[in-house]
Amino acid sequence: MLSTVDPMRYPALSRAIEVQLRVWPEHEAFLELRFRHADLDFAEKLAGLVGRVTDSLEQVAADYRWLCDRMNEEELHFRRTNSYRLSTFAEADREVYSNAEFMRRYMNGVLLSHMWWDNHARVIEYYANRFLPGNRDGYRHLEIGPGHGLLLYLAASDARCASASGWDVSETSIAATRSMLARLGGTRDVQLIQRDLMDGRDSEARFDSIVISEVCEHLEDPRAALAKLSRHLAPGGRLFVNVPINSPAPDHIYLLRTPEEGIDLVRSAGLSVLSTTLYPMTGLNEKRARKLRATISCIVVGTIA
Repeated sequence: MLSTVDPMRYPALSRAIEVQLRVWPEHEAFLELRFRHADLDFAEKLAGLVGRVTDSLEQVAADYRWLCDRMNEEELHFRRTNSYRLSTFAEADREVYSNAEFMRRYMNGVLLSHMWWDNHARVIEYYANRFLPGNRDGYRHLEIGPGHGLLLYLAASDARCASASGWDVSETSIAATRSMLARLGGTRDVQLIQRDLMDGRDSEARFDSIVISEVCEHLEDPRAALAKLSRHLAPGGRLFVNVPINSPAPDHIYLLRTPEEGIDLVRSAGLSVLSTTLYPMTGLNEKRARKLRATISCIVVGTIA
């Protein structure tokens, strides 16, 4: 068990760490670094949620180790070529999205990354503790590509949220999100819709709060997607964009090399930037991450210009 985590005070987190280290004992030094200055109360909350959505924590921990191995392969390509291995959605669909077993393990690994990777955890903390409380009372909320459903669950659980919706191009992904939300329970009904944001259909739906987190890097033209989303913002509404900088992964196709490129992406879609927040990967500060071209999670909150 990690020296920084008291199992009596943080039972769910301690249990998750115990299982992860049983599956991957060599990961202990990394987790010690991750939790040295972490918000352990929030980490305990996340661990409790993860425990509710999985049947086997051991399997999820094994899939997380598998994902890290896949990410290391992509990292080697990135370091050699200064580019992502894939560049089109068709390639990502062929290698990842159409492979059910790969997707199952991938989503399990990503789920645990929100506890084990400092930048992923801090994004969720920011979203829960700073972005959502900044929404107006009775806000209408939309998430694009809700995936594991944690962010959508946190919004739907907010008593100030009047309605919560999730859109995804994949019916399989929608079904997975629906299953996750059912396991988490305790929220109002969430409207989940299979929809391609770029299919040309017009919609009159307007939202006070829109989230697109860890999605832009999967798109061939994220600027167009953000511009389309801006038309769904209600007056005074805000768009939460989270995009990783220098983050090679098996299905990432759109490379942003600096946080400034991420910020400019939002501005180029016709949005005004209200705030920016950067969270480097575990063990690095911003200056060091920039120098090493390491991953930085870039949060941009925008509104209608």
